[in-house]
Amino acid sequence: MKALFDDRQWVHDPKHFMANGTVLPSPEQPRRIEVLKAGATAAGCSFETPEDAGIAPIAAVHTPEYLVFLQNIYTRWRRIEGAGEEVIPNIHPDSRSCGYPKSAVGQAGWHQADTACPISSGTWEAAYWSAQTAIAGADRLVAGERAVYALSRPPGHHAYADLAGGFCFLNNSAIAAERLAAAGRRPAILDVDVHHGNGTQGIFESRGDVLTVSIHADPERFYPFFWGYAQERGTGAGRGANLNLPLARGTGDDAYLETLDRALDRIRAFGADVLVVALGLDAYENDPLKGLAITTPGFARIGAAIAGLGLPALMVQEGGYLSEELGHNLTHFLTGYEGA
Repeated sequence: MKALFDDRQWVHDPKHFMANGTVLPSPEQPRRIEVLKAGATAAGCSFETPEDAGIAPIAAVHTPEYLVFLQNIYTRWRRIEGAGEEVIPNIHPDSRSCGYPKSAVGQAGWHQADTACPISSGTWEAAYWSAQTAIAGADRLVAGERAVYALSRPPGHHAYADLAGGFCFLNNSAIAAERLAAAGRRPAILDVDVHHGNGTQGIFESRGDVLTVSIHADPERFYPFFWGYAQERGTGAGRGANLNLPLARGTGDDAYLETLDRALDRIRAFGADVLVVALGLDAYENDPLKGLAITTPGFARIGAAIAGLGLPALMVQEGGYLSEELGHNLTHFLTGYEGA
């Protein structure tokens, strides 16, 4: 399988995030790249460097206002007397219909949903090349490849059109799907991350030309809390083009695979001719953020089931935080997919 990665993704190095009122080291560490790359290589992937397709494919999904913010906020933030090393919001609007401030502090609150997406000196560069990695993967599918792995880091599926969140800044999977749609394809996005792909849903929820499906831990007591419920089916032209399949905490392999069958049936019914897999590996039973209980062999079964669709597929890396088995889980997923 072809694989893509750009070394500029290393430069995003978040130090902190806050969870349950406690400041903790960020689990979205650069070392994830090393572990994931080793896992993909063990599965037989050969890595290439993505081309630079420019800002246009990113701007097809994200607003110009937001992109200007991401490119400039760190420099502006550092001009504030006593500002911390990372851009972390401390105030948020009560709705998205409020006024848009000129203040760096106010704009951070507008464009950053939570404290898990700190912005530092290397964030924009890494996020840009993470997105370019996914774009290049989409282009390779259009050119005739049947399966491509995009090692995109930082991840993307919690990012909305103008809002970062949950370690995510640019929505790599959405950008790839939009690229495929622009090339005349009919894409479906299948999100298997343990957390709901709320940003992806938000980007496409009023459209009927891209199907979004997410299998995730029930958000009633799990991030992102406010999105990911079964009744969220899309709006307007997108009604019925979004499917959420929340699972009870601790769900294991067999029950997960039964739910995955429902997801695959919806993708077939949509008539998708290409698939973007938002490949989170944090559904693992020993993942630090614990939500579901997928075993390492279970990831091979998931990969094989997805391959059964018979569609050209782009695997875009999402979550899966540092653990001893992270690379092994990726190896099993990719070999399960290829073996099927």
